[in-house]
Amino acid sequence: MRPLGNTLITGGASGLGAAVAKSVVAEGGRPLIIDRTRPPGDLPFAQADLADRAATEAAVHDLARQAGGLDAVVNAAGIDACGPLEDVPADEWENVIRVNLLGTAAVVRAALPHLRQSAGTIIDCASTLGLRAVSDATAYCAAKFGVVGFTRALAAELAGQVGVTLLIPGGMDTAFFHGRPEQYRPGPDAKLNPPEHVARAVVFALRQPPGCEVRELMICPSRESSWP
Repeated sequence: MRPLGNTLITGGASGLGAAVAKSVVAEGGRPLIIDRTRPPGDLPFAQADLADRAATEAAVHDLARQAGGLDAVVNAAGIDACGPLEDVPADEWENVIRVNLLGTAAVVRAALPHLRQSAGTIIDCASTLGLRAVSDATAYCAAKFGVVGFTRALAAELAGQVGVTLLIPGGMDTAFFHGRPEQYRPGPDAKLNPPEHVARAVVFALRQPPGCEVRELMICPSRESSWP
């Protein structure tokens, strides 16, 4: 299996990103974290808001330079703004697109020269709501549908050069749902996946040998309400 090496992870201070970082360490790799807040411990870290393209690009280049290159990128960062379209302030709505979709593209664009050198791997995190739309989630669905299309096109563009995996997770038990109005939180009986379970699937995709790729990986709780 492929060694993990230097794995850049966005959103690596919490949630799925933090779980991926922990799994990468356990498998002998070196996580490089981009987030708005510093993660615990002493992992290599660059602070950036993915809504800021220049800061995002600088963070990718800084971490790659410090580490001596990149072997993989896991785009795990994401935000949401719930509510009917006319009730969500336009700036908040558009920021979901900037972070979830444009931020993902900015990270990939900046990382590509390094990944071409290592014949590395990209994993972009979409969502089951990138396949099935629901009410009061227009920003999130638009962004995640965009990540699905972007990543599928990227896989065709980079075939034979850089590995590309589209990750489609369902609901996870993370702080992603904190701070929302009650109607936009999972119910008390919701069965969500621990992010550690999803992280192990991410590492499985990263460790495929050269020339073998997991193109798309859907992983969700068995009672996932947004699938099918």
